[in-house]
Amino acid sequence: MDKLKMKSRDVVGGNVEKIAALFPHCVTERIGKDGNAELAIDFDKLRAELSKDVLDEGEERYQFTWPDKRAASRLANEPVNLTLRPYREDSVGKDGTPGGFDSENLYIEGDNLDVLKVLRETYLGRVKMIYIDPPYNTGNEFVYNDDFAESYDGFLEACQVYDENGNLMFDPKANGESNGRFHTDWLNMIYPRLKVARDFLTEDGVIFISIDENEVENLKRLCDEIFGAKNFIAELIWSAGRKNDSKYISVSHEYILCYFRNADYIKENKIIWREKKQGLKDIYTEYERLKKLHGTDFKAIEKDLKVWFKALPDGHPAKDHSHYNRVDTRGIFFADNISWPGGGGPKYEVLHPITGKPVTVPSRGWITNKENLQRWIDDDRVLFGETEKNVPTIKAYLKEREFAVPYSVFYKDGRAASKRLATLMGDKMFENPKDEEIIQRIIEFCGVKDGDIVMDFFSGSGTTAQSVFLASINKKIKIKFILVQLRELISEDNATAEKGKKVARAAIALCDELGVPHNICEIAKERIRRAGKKAKEDAGQAAGNLDIGFRVLKLDSSNMEDVFYTPENFEPSLLDGLVDNIKPDRSGEDLLFQVMLDLGIELSAKIEQKEIAGKKVFSVDDDYLLACFDTDVNETTIEEMAKLLPTHLVIRDASAANDNVLDNFDQIIESYSNEKKITTHIL
Repeated sequence: MDKLKMKSRDVVGGNVEKIAALFPHCVTERIGKDGNAELAIDFDKLRAELSKDVLDEGEERYQFTWPDKRAASRLANEPVNLTLRPYREDSVGKDGTPGGFDSENLYIEGDNLDVLKVLRETYLGRVKMIYIDPPYNTGNEFVYNDDFAESYDGFLEACQVYDENGNLMFDPKANGESNGRFHTDWLNMIYPRLKVARDFLTEDGVIFISIDENEVENLKRLCDEIFGAKNFIAELIWSAGRKNDSKYISVSHEYILCYFRNADYIKENKIIWREKKQGLKDIYTEYERLKKLHGTDFKAIEKDLKVWFKALPDGHPAKDHSHYNRVDTRGIFFADNISWPGGGGPKYEVLHPITGKPVTVPSRGWITNKENLQRWIDDDRVLFGETEKNVPTIKAYLKEREFAVPYSVFYKDGRAASKRLATLMGDKMFENPKDEEIIQRIIEFCGVKDGDIVMDFFSGSGTTAQSVFLASINKKIKIKFILVQLRELISEDNATAEKGKKVARAAIALCDELGVPHNICEIAKERIRRAGKKAKEDAGQAAGNLDIGFRVLKLDSSNMEDVFYTPENFEPSLLDGLVDNIKPDRSGEDLLFQVMLDLGIELSAKIEQKEIAGKKVFSVDDDYLLACFDTDVNETTIEEMAKLLPTHLVIRDASAANDNVLDNFDQIIESYSNEKKITTHIL
């Protein structure tokens, strides 16, 4: 019988165990702060194992640091005694039913660092893609606090820039906004979150982080340290439209940094990224119109197609493919190079189909051998010039080249997403929301597969959820999301500009209409409800069984009384008024979710309630886990649960009808062990 921990993983302890497995002699014992013996690392011995020449203290080295970096790093590893509690009344079913609880998507309210720590053990190596849009540290006024600038005096104290006589050695303020005073708190905020987030990614996983020029340099260095410089993929540049509020240069782009979890795994498994070219639908629509107009007059179609491409506005995605302006019976194509890349290709004679004379051979040689080229000619895939003096070309059909390597630079008008969201919500509720179509593109080209998880722990307006809906429909697969957002208060006081106040008033009005508290989570949940419904309506039958729901979970203190975690502080007086080790305001479903976290069961797993021998029993993932938290549980209840052959069986010690039940617990389970191993746990 196993006693459940019911708390987040001790990351440091786990790392010590890993080092002990590799270098046993580098692990020793010491007396910890609590007076008990504990394992510890002998760093002198470990350094000797890892380097022939140990760096001396103070020796110059390449590093990226800032005040309190060590504290931020330790913060990532500190365990928390917190849990996630389910809220059915806020949840939405797979089909959009309010209060439904069968969705495999999760919307979690709470501080994202604490939430990540609570989730870490359960979702270790299970998330395919992370997209986040953290605060940009601009200092601008938003509905939420986006300014992490530290106080001047606080920065001086943290930097210790005074000499022994109390004189200021240098003035950080003299360097303006580029100075660390404006970056330190932001780095201390983002560092532990990214450090924990890395543990969630699958071996072929990837993280995308939106940022602007204020912190892009620091973020790049930070990610090189956390994810490894060799896992850096690219710095995507999103041109979002011209801004006219600058005195010198109109900075009209943002960045998206992307990193692999394990670039070596990607290479070894020959994983590549491709995305469907943008604007194809418009091109095909125009082509069909011209076919109806001109029939088989290909020259006329080509002429009008070129005119159409030229008339497209700058930034239109179809304009990138304007070289596809030739037409034949197969469709649209462009005349591609038929020579060997880099030179050294085979050279042989090819006759012109009209003149019968040998055509000019490409200086780099033909792209293929003579037999293949002749097959292409017979299949009308080679385009000859008017005479043999022209080098032929190969017909590259648009239908056969719809996918390409994603570009690192792309244009997408940032105002369009704001307009679409305002239309969806009935008014403008968020300043500068991320574009759901951009995130959809990223989800699709990075290789997200059926059943994969996409996570966003700075979820804001809930854009990522809408992107998951759209990508699931377009790729005809099931993609799950985990969104995390702090319950930030919406108030006009948080915005000084009238524009920001107007947005806040609209958000507050919607909250009042819905009868919910004035916070970002409530607006985001409503946005996801509406976005899911719209996505399903727009897609029609193509939506299939799209899961447009989400389970709402909220971060809270542990379900367990403090004495559960501190038995060494137990005193008989603590028993006064204490029925058991569970807090009195917690439900069986609250306990179930903490048990699922402890056992590493995804919180999106199927949950059913059964009545077994007169007791309420939770069945998770088709009896993979059976849990009963009722009182007066007897041997009959345990035996009937065991007959269902769960992998895990859980009861409370306070649930047992008497001591005999607990004494016979393992014996009852053992009688079914010949059919399947059942692991028993007790709270």
